[in-house]
Parts: sequence; structure tokens; C-alpha cells
Amino acid sequence: MKLATYSANGLTRTGIVVGDQIVDSGIPGTMIDLIRDWDALRPGLEAKAAAGIGVPLSSVKLEAPVQRPGKMFAIGLNYADHIEESKMAVPERQVWFTKAQTSVNAPYDPIEIAKGTTTNYEVGLVAIIGKGGKHVSADNAPATIFGYCVGNDVTERMWQHASPQWSLGKSFDTHAPMGPWIVTADEVGDPHNLGLRCFVNGEKRQDSNTSHLVFNIWQQVEHLSTGMTLEPGDVLFTGTPGGVGAAMNPRQFLAPGDIVRCEVDGLGYIEGVMVGES
Repeated sequence: MKLATYSANGLTRTGIVVGDQIVDSGIPGTMIDLIRDWDALRPGLEAKAAAGIGVPLSSVKLEAPVQRPGKMFAIGLNYADHIEESKMAVPERQVWFTKAQTSVNAPYDPIEIAKGTTTNYEVGLVAIIGKGGKHVSADNAPATIFGYCVGNDVTERMWQHASPQWSLGKSFDTHAPMGPWIVTADEVGDPHNLGLRCFVNGEKRQDSNTSHLVFNIWQQVEHLSTGMTLEPGDVLFTGTPGGVGAAMNPRQFLAPGDIVRCEVDGLGYIEGVMVGES
């Protein structure tokens, strides 16, 4: 099932994407509420999807599926080709940083370039926590994932490298676009065999497969849940492959007017135009 957060007629709701239509879920609250009560709500939502009485997707505005995640983490240096181009050693332990709630951005909204900064794209598969928990083993981790979507871990390189802590450089406003919807885990199947790509103005910059993750998603869940309770709607950016602009020769940064498209097989795509900070 494809589940989206959307706005229409001044209201923001959750809905089910069926073909080129969206069917309102009829459920009050946010996507996090829907995820939390998924087991009870699923039969009714499946019936609504089957009935297929909705409105055209083109008539609504798609928002980030989870607009205010309780926690949003991203793992760095998690594809071998990205590690090589970054001229860094393969990490022995997982390297995590946070992205602020306020960096969440809708899948097709503009992405800001802050004044005096150098901005890069980073396509990635995003995992959305469902049941969550603490001290989850890698073997049990698949049961914690609600679904997946496409993400762009937009990065301010100057701010990222000005400190050993990356979080500020990763958390500028609008720098976590994601969507266009969540595809539930049962429909995705194996998340470790999905192609993902990033294009800038139609030029392919990144092209890889999640089979090349250094630490797979189950290992990521195990690692994070050692110290914290993962909760419904928490967001995990699972890494980005090689091809980032900062590693190119000469280095390539985004400029106002550039169009960045990120896509993952079976999940759709997100696309935003870069704009100068207002």
C-alpha cells in the first residue's frame, strides 16, 4: 500500500495512493497516528483502497509523508563508492548524525540554498519505523520497519566540515525532502536490492543499488536501538552512494534554478528546484 500525507482545501490529511488517485484515509490525526495504530486500521484502509473512490493526485499537494518525526537520523559513509570518493577509510562502526525536524520538506517543494553556503544532493532510501522498540536484534529488525520512501539528504558542506559534528550542516531548513509517499514494507519486499539514482538538470550524478550498503538496514536498526527506543514514524536515512558533487573534479555545488531529482526503484521519485534563501 502507498500512504501519503496531502493538503487540499486548507486541510492536511492522510490518504492511500491508488494509481493516479488519492483516497482519503478517513482517519483523524497524522501519519504517525496511522502508523501507530496500523494493525487495527489496516483492514479498513485496504477496503478503501479496493473501493478506489478518490480524487486525482494532480488536484492535491503532496507533503512529506511524516511531517514531524520524533527522531530523524542519517548514516554517513555507508556505500563503498562514496567512502572511496570521500578518501576515507571504511568505518568499523556506524557513523550517525541527526537531521532536525525543521529540515523536513515536501517531495516537490523548492529546496533552499542558504546564504554563503555550498549545497550538495545525496539520494538515499529512507526507512520509516513502525513497531519500533529497544534492543532489537538484526534478525528481528525487519518487523520494526513500517515502510520506505525516497529521500534527499541535502547537505551544506561548509557547515558540515566546520565541525566534527555533522548535524548542523545536515539540518538546514528544507534539507530533508522525502516522499512522495510511504510504500509499506510488505510491498517493497527486499529493501537491499533497490536501484537508486540522482539527477541534476537531467544529468545522472548518482546511480547505485542498496545491495552495496556497508551496514544494511537491519544492522542499522540493531545499532540505533541499543541506546534508544525507536518509535512509530521515526525516520532513518540509510546512506548515499558515490557521485556527490563535493567529490567531483572540479567540485560541483548546486545553484539557484538547478533541478534535483531523486528516485528509488518501486518507490517513485522526488524533485525540487533549488532556490536562494529568501
